[in-house]
Amino acid sequence: MSIQSSIREEMKEAMIAKDSLRLNVLRGLISSFTNELVAKKEKPDGELSDQDALSVISKAVKQRKDSIEQFEKGGREDLAESERAELLILEKFLPAQMSRDEIKEFVSQKLASSQDIDKSKIGVFVGSIMKELKGKADGSLVKEVIEELVA
Repeated sequence: MSIQSSIREEMKEAMIAKDSLRLNVLRGLISSFTNELVAKKEKPDGELSDQDALSVISKAVKQRKDSIEQFEKGGREDLAESERAELLILEKFLPAQMSRDEIKEFVSQKLASSQDIDKSKIGVFVGSIMKELKGKADGSLVKEVIEELVA
């Protein structure tokens, strides 16, 4: 079963359970899937590949994390808490994320096999690492680890 169809099933379960928060998050996700299909010039009732679906979910997770940060800065803990609840629902659909230690080990191996990386080339290096990890690690955490190891 594809990610998109499993999310549709989850939405049906949320309707039956009358879980409005989960239902709203899943409806938003399905809407984002439709928008992605239209952006790719495909039929809106089609189905995304699992990789594209994961990309859409990752964007939604990143949006929630950014919102949480902004709400906390603005002193709106009530709104931040709502975003955290939505984030928990979304993260359930993502593959398990690598820990900081796993990222450090992976990056160390890549640094050992490549030529010296100076601070001006960190962005390119982060990009190449993120392509290899494809959704298995948080980009900001990867950047942190690389800057720590290169410095």
